[in-house]
Amino acid sequence: MKKRTLIIALLTAAMGLTSCGEYNKLLKSTDYEYKYEAAKAYFAKGQYNRAATLLNELIAILKGTPNAEESLYMLGMCYYNEEDYQTAAQTFIQYYQVYPRGTYAELARFHAGKALFLDTPEPRLDQTSTYKAIEELQLFMEYYSQSPKREEAQKMIFELQDKLVMKEYLSAKLYYNLGNYMGNNYQSCVITAQNALNDYPYTNLREDLSILILRAKYELAFYSVDERKPERYRETIDEYYAFKNEFPESKYIKEADRIFQKAQNVLGEGGTDEENAEETEE
Repeated sequence: MKKRTLIIALLTAAMGLTSCGEYNKLLKSTDYEYKYEAAKAYFAKGQYNRAATLLNELIAILKGTPNAEESLYMLGMCYYNEEDYQTAAQTFIQYYQVYPRGTYAELARFHAGKALFLDTPEPRLDQTSTYKAIEELQLFMEYYSQSPKREEAQKMIFELQDKLVMKEYLSAKLYYNLGNYMGNNYQSCVITAQNALNDYPYTNLREDLSILILRAKYELAFYSVDERKPERYRETIDEYYAFKNEFPESKYIKEADRIFQKAQNVLGEGGTDEENAEETEE
């Protein structure tokens, strides 16, 4: 039994060496049609690294032939399947720039956007690539408004926009947590959160951004100089009414009510900031 297992192992190893030997011969070959067919065979087997190596050589050689277009698209798919999304996107973009009406132009535009989508970082990091992914996907939808992949592209755009909103929310929350440290961070919190709501009015973080604005406006009033306090407490009350009108059953409604009552106490009943100094709950 052990002898049989050893024989099988040796045969498997020999087949692997034969395969490597054939591949090395391919690399040295000047039979480019044969290389092209071999690249397609490797691609079909899922051996994308080998396929890509051959295709990178063939693209320049096959330029002007019917196989050049397919080679470039196939190369992009090799990178895509190997999860080298940046290089894949660059290759797909090159494809549709060289072949704007090519056989694979629609798929190239879609996969350029999807590759960039898959390569975007977490919200706390720089989002330059997220903007680029949105741009590519929007261009795809403009060029191919009837594409069966349109719905998937739209879904990816929404997810990318949510990522951008999350980054703005985290920035606004950081400003709030910094408070008066080295400047008026409450004002920065309000501006950042309001810009996010203006840019992405349908975000699922709308409620969280809105309560953050209400909190920051109250703190801004609390720490204002005396002559600015009445105006800013009134702005806090206005913000409360806007919040309650939009989110009457909000998970933050009790906190919002407390903020409103504090502002009312100062403005309407002659209370002082010191009497309302307890912090709002997050």
